[in-house]
Amino acid sequence: MNKLISLLVLTLLPFFANSTDYQEGEHYVKVKNIAVEAPEVREYFSFYCGHCFNFEPMAKSIESNLPAGTSFEKNHVDFLRGASRKVQQLLTRALITAQAMGIAESQTAAIFKYIHVHRGVFISIKDVRNVFVLNGVDGAKFDDLMASESVNAQADKMKSNQDILATSGDLKSVPSVVVNGKYMIDVHGLNKDNIEQDYNNLVKYLLTLD
Repeated sequence: MNKLISLLVLTLLPFFANSTDYQEGEHYVKVKNIAVEAPEVREYFSFYCGHCFNFEPMAKSIESNLPAGTSFEKNHVDFLRGASRKVQQLLTRALITAQAMGIAESQTAAIFKYIHVHRGVFISIKDVRNVFVLNGVDGAKFDDLMASESVNAQADKMKSNQDILATSGDLKSVPSVVVNGKYMIDVHGLNKDNIEQDYNNLVKYLLTLD
């Protein structure tokens, strides 16, 4: 039993040792509070953002290391210059549709790849539909979900989250990660030699704050 306790302490030691070093203004900033119903980590991103594309492995690491009961939410934004606002909002709905189908991970990867690897251009909903169908999605089901009130309502919520933080001046670029609707991570203060572990430790620390 003593050996088991010692092993547990050694496992947790890096987290507790680092968490006390995180400082507001250096590692994170408080943002205009967006009320959340349960613990969450929300990534504001755009499919048109190359940095967001490169951030995907980190996003997956964060999600896989979250404490039980904490959700990881992807919040697509529409203010990048890579495409019209209408097309970016279309991709917001496409993301939510993929989430509803349970294929968010594969379709997110497919959309990123279409834009940043194949240099594809989305002009209309037909182009988005083609990417889904080419990846094995039933076209009729895609059509129904994309037009549904549920998807539109969730898209409006994502837009509202984005606009609240953009209007307050808190959301200026993507990817940006916000914990519990209150704390935005500042990557400049993280340990560049072990950024993945430091990022995950900081997320866990912020989840403990009021």
